[in-house]
Amino acid sequence: MSRLKAVAERNPQAGFRAERRDCGASVPQGLLKAARKSGQLNLSGRNLSEVPQCVWRINVDIPEEANQNLSFSATERWWEQTDLTKLIISNNKLQSLTDDLRLLPALTVLDIHDNQLTSLPSAIRELENLQRLNVSHNKLKILPEEITNLRNLKGLYLQHNELTCIPEGFEQLFNLEDLDLSNNSLTTVPAGFSLSSLVRLNLSSNQLKSLPAEISGMKRLKHLDCNSNLLETIPPELAGMESLELLYLRRNKLRFLPEFPSCKLLKELHVGENQIEMLGAEHLKHLNSILVLDLRDNKLKSVPDEITLLQSLERLDLSNNDISSLPCSLGKLHLKFLALEGNPIRTIRREIINKGTQEVLKYLRSKIKDDGPNQSDSVIETAMTLPSESRVNVHAITTLKILDYSGKQTTLIPDDVFDAVKSNIITSINFSKNELCEIPKRIVELKEMVSDVNLSFNKLSFISLELCVLQKLTFLDLRNNFLSSLPEEMESLIRLQTINLSFNRFKILPEVLYHIPTLEAVLISNNQVGSVDPEKLKTMENLITLDLQNNDLLQIPPELGNCVNLRTLLLDGNPFRVPRAAILMKGTAAILEYLRDRIPT
Repeated sequence: MSRLKAVAERNPQAGFRAERRDCGASVPQGLLKAARKSGQLNLSGRNLSEVPQCVWRINVDIPEEANQNLSFSATERWWEQTDLTKLIISNNKLQSLTDDLRLLPALTVLDIHDNQLTSLPSAIRELENLQRLNVSHNKLKILPEEITNLRNLKGLYLQHNELTCIPEGFEQLFNLEDLDLSNNSLTTVPAGFSLSSLVRLNLSSNQLKSLPAEISGMKRLKHLDCNSNLLETIPPELAGMESLELLYLRRNKLRFLPEFPSCKLLKELHVGENQIEMLGAEHLKHLNSILVLDLRDNKLKSVPDEITLLQSLERLDLSNNDISSLPCSLGKLHLKFLALEGNPIRTIRREIINKGTQEVLKYLRSKIKDDGPNQSDSVIETAMTLPSESRVNVHAITTLKILDYSGKQTTLIPDDVFDAVKSNIITSINFSKNELCEIPKRIVELKEMVSDVNLSFNKLSFISLELCVLQKLTFLDLRNNFLSSLPEEMESLIRLQTINLSFNRFKILPEVLYHIPTLEAVLISNNQVGSVDPEKLKTMENLITLDLQNNDLLQIPPELGNCVNLRTLLLDGNPFRVPRAAILMKGTAAILEYLRDRIPT
C-alpha cells in the first residue's frame, strides 16, 4: 500500500501538487501509469540527458489521469498506487543525478549502467531499502561516503569506471554479497576492507600492487578475481579463506605460487601469465578439490611427481612454459584436458602431443617403471575376443593397482582380465563405459582388497549380491545406468564413504543408504526422486554432501534444516517453489538456516 493513502483518504487532492506534464515523449504517461501499479519503471535506451521530474515525483504528485476523472472505481484509486521499487535508466546520456533521488525511498533496485555519470548525489544514503545498485560503465572518479549507509545492499556493480580509491567504511555494508570493482584505476584496497557476507569479489583490471591481509576476514567468499593487476605477492592470510572455490590471479607479476592449507574447497586456480618459476609439493598438497589449474605462460621448468596428489584435477594448462620433460606419474590423473604447446618437451614425440590429452596420458602410463614383467609382456591378448578389445595393461595392475577394462563397449568382462591379476594387489576396478547388464561374478575374487569400483555408463538395472561382499569398498560409482533400487544387502558395505547414483531412475532415496553409517557423500542428481525423509537423513551423522539436483522434488521439508552436518546440499533444478533461487545461491548454510526457520513450533 502506498504511503500516500492516509492523506488521500482525508482528501484525495490534499497535500499533492498536480503531476508535471513536461515529461514529453521521453516518458509516456502510459509507462508511468503502469509503473504505479507494478512498482517497476524501465527507461533504458531513451536517449535521456537528465531524469525528468515526473519520474522522481512518481509517488508524490497527483497523476495526470486523476485530474481527468475524479470519480474512481476500486481498481483505479491512484492513491493506492504501489511505491516504485525498481528503476532502470541504463543506456542513456545522463551526466548527473539530482538529490530528488530521495523521493524514491522504497527503491530496492537502481540500475544506471552505461551513462556518463561522474558522481553520485549524497542523497543516495536515503535509499535505505536499496538491495541492488548498478553504476557500471560510467565515468565515476570517486564514490560518496554516503554509499556506506546502504546497509541492505546485496549487489554493488561499479565496474568500468575511473575510480582511484574505495571510501573508508565499506565494511559497514554487512549484507553485501556481490561486489564488482573491475576495470577501474584502483591502486590500493583499504586495510579495513573486510565484508563478512561477501560471496563474490571482482578486483580485476586495476593497478593493485598488493592485497590487504584483512581480505582473509571474508569467510563466506567463494569467488575472488584479481586478474590483470600488478600483484607481486599474495598475503599468506589468503590461505585461510575456507569457502574460496574460484581464484583468478592471471596477468600479474607473481613469482611464487601461494600455498593454500585451508582452502579445501578450492576448485579453480588460475595463475597463468605470471612469472612463476617453480611448482613444488608444498604448493599442491592441500589442493584436494582442485578441478582446474591454469599455469600457462609462466617460467616453469618442471612438474613435480606430487602432481598426482591432485586426484580431482580435470583441466591442466601448462602451455608456454620452459618444461622439457613430464613425470610419468602425470599419466595417473584422470585429466579431460592437458595443454602442453609452447614447451621444449623432448621426452614425448610431437605426433603424440598432437593427438591430444588422452594419447599423452596413455603414453606416460606406458612409461611408468615396472618392477614386474618386461615391457613386451605387459599386454595380454585373449582368444575369445578381438585383440583390440581385450588388451590388459599389466603395468596398470602391478604399478597403479588398477584393473582397468573401460570403454570397450563389451557386454561381459573376459576371464582373461581377471586372470591377469594373478597374485597382485588390486585396489581399484574400472569397468565403466561398457554395455554391462550385470555385475561380473568374478568381482568377488577381489573382495579382500578393492576399495574403489567404477561401473558407470553401463546398462545395469539391478545390483547383484556379488557387489555386496566387497567389504573394503569406500567409493562406488554407479552413475548413468538404469537403476531404480538398491538391495538391502548393501548395508554390509561397512566402509562405504561415497556413492554416485546420478543419471539413473530412482524415485526415492534408496532405503539401504540410511543404514550405511559411514556414508559421507550421496550423489543422486538427475533422477526422479520425489521426496526425502529428513528424520532418516539426520541419523546419517557422517553425511556431509547430498546432491539432489535435477529431480522431481515438489517441496523441501523444513526439518531437513536439522541436518546440520551437511556442508554441501545441492537442490537446483527441482520444481519446488521454496526455498527460492536467491536462497539457494547463498549456499548450504543459508539453505539449512532458512529451512530451520520454517519448522512449525
